[in-house]
Amino acid sequence: QVQLVESGGGSVQAGGSLRLSCAMSGFTRSSYSMGWFRQAPGTEREGVAAICRADFRRYAESVKDRFTIEQDNVKKTVYLYMNALKPEDTAMYYCASTAITWCPLSESAYNFWGKGTQVTVSS
Repeated sequence: QVQLVESGGGSVQAGGSLRLSCAMSGFTRSSYSMGWFRQAPGTEREGVAAICRADFRRYAESVKDRFTIEQDNVKKTVYLYMNALKPEDTAMYYCASTAITWCPLSESAYNFWGKGTQVTVSS
């Protein structure tokens, strides 16, 4: 079965950078989308970035030009490079996968989830 394990979270000051990793295992499909989501206390989970067929990427407006999603098929890992971090980026970050192949950013489209990694950005 599909398993996703996130790592790389931590505490940084505003303007800093982090790289999140999502180790993937148990995939049997050759086509799928991988997404990164985040959830701050008291808020709904929101889609941040997704990567799918032919390396197509989709980003939330709030992170465009600051975050980059990449996938290493050899290492079976998806990365989220986060630059110019802001205090409002503070959240638990989750990796997710879906058989839908057009890079959705909606939570309901994804059916496999990791347990998350915490990112805290201080001002």
